[in-house]
Amino acid sequence: MEHANPLWKENCSPHKFITIGEIMLRLTPPNYEKIRMASSFEASYGGSEANIALALANLGVDSTFFTVVPNNSLGKSAVRLLRSNDVHCTPVILSTPEQTPTHRLGTYYLETGYGIRASKVTYDRKHSAITEYDFSSYDFGALLEGFTWLHLSGITPALGENCRGLVLACLKAAKEKGITTSFDGNFRSTLWTWEEAREFCTSCLPYVDVLFGIEPYHLWKDEADHSKGDWKDGMPLQPDFMQQDEVFQAFVTKYPNIRCIARHVRYAHSGSENSLKAYMWYQGHTYESKLFTFNILDRVGGGDAFASGLIYAMMAQYKPMDMVNFAVASSALKHTIHGDANITDDVAAIKNLMNMNYDIKR
Repeated sequence: MEHANPLWKENCSPHKFITIGEIMLRLTPPNYEKIRMASSFEASYGGSEANIALALANLGVDSTFFTVVPNNSLGKSAVRLLRSNDVHCTPVILSTPEQTPTHRLGTYYLETGYGIRASKVTYDRKHSAITEYDFSSYDFGALLEGFTWLHLSGITPALGENCRGLVLACLKAAKEKGITTSFDGNFRSTLWTWEEAREFCTSCLPYVDVLFGIEPYHLWKDEADHSKGDWKDGMPLQPDFMQQDEVFQAFVTKYPNIRCIARHVRYAHSGSENSLKAYMWYQGHTYESKLFTFNILDRVGGGDAFASGLIYAMMAQYKPMDMVNFAVASSALKHTIHGDANITDDVAAIKNLMNMNYDIKR
């Protein structure tokens, strides 16, 4: 008997998705406690790229994740979480102590905010397996064979030189194979400096088809004279339509390879209530989504849910306004789900939220 995933029976999409990055152990004090008060922690797993793989797999997309984890119980548990959500993990490397001497899985601690108190993340991921693995002789062309979409983020290259080489090698291999590539800058100030992030992430732009966010990148008005500034200089955190459209136009003029740019805009009313909307440039036009306001159960992974929502909508060939609204609705829904990833298998639920239909479904 041929084995198949029943979630894919109705999936007629030709896309095969792969993403590459680090998966970490997440430890969270229960009941909104602070770490210094905690006597126990809730354990789960997450990481930007893994979150997107999980979200897409639950929506029925053929989704694969590549990473390096130590060949021990923690590494195997992380892989088990992915596999239990129908993410293919065949290429995952279970490393030996010889390959990754420190032999550890990255960890982060989350203090969940409440009311006026914001959430806080503390990383403990130095010398994790993916940062110590030698990718210099790895065959990335073989890794990407047969896939139609590759997603990467700016978090992975922030982990070390070997990870920067990994990201660029994958982008170049994908470009040679004609694979659609998406990239999310995802700046993390505790992992590298703003200038380091801008220098590296800007070098990725010529290989990107779908871009999430407008930072951290150099977008000089004049490459020969940087004193004239960056197109994003002075742009507010919550730009209006014209301000956002101007920056989008500058990106696609300089990088005509970019087919779509999208970014969500957050309005933080408190640590427990936010609003989200998004802007998207696609096929020569800039679109503005609806504004969604919601209470927060778990904010981590909201940006990844936005990215996975847009990727899904693009794969499903939604109309542009539906694409951007589906992406924001996906992110808003994620804020009501515990854990890093948007674990929902109900496309209709996201569409109902997209249409601001909150009635009970029965």
